[in-house]
Amino acid sequence: QVQVVESGGGLAQPGESLRLSCAASGTTLEMNSMAWYRQTPGKRRELVASLTRGGITNYTDSVKGRFIISGANAKNTVALQMNSLKPEDTAIYYCRVVPKPGSWLWGQGIQVFVSS
Repeated sequence: QVQVVESGGGLAQPGESLRLSCAASGTTLEMNSMAWYRQTPGKRRELVASLTRGGITNYTDSVKGRFIISGANAKNTVALQMNSLKPEDTAIYYCRVVPKPGSWLWGQGIQVFVSS
């Protein structure tokens, strides 16, 4: 059974950087895509960045030029490098993995808090 484990996050001041990591374990199947979403209270979960198995990336406009999503050296891992953080980046960040089209799993979420 596939498990999704996130790490990283925490507290940062505006302008600082944080790095999130996500690993999908329990399968030999290479994920079709992996992505990071975020959610704040009262708002819908939104896509932050995604990475396909073919290396195609996609970013929401508010993080373009600041965040970088990349596949780590190990299979089925993805990292989100968050630079120039802003208070509005504060949210719970969720990793979503897609083993095959139409099937996905979520991580439990990890808190990112940006404040001076």
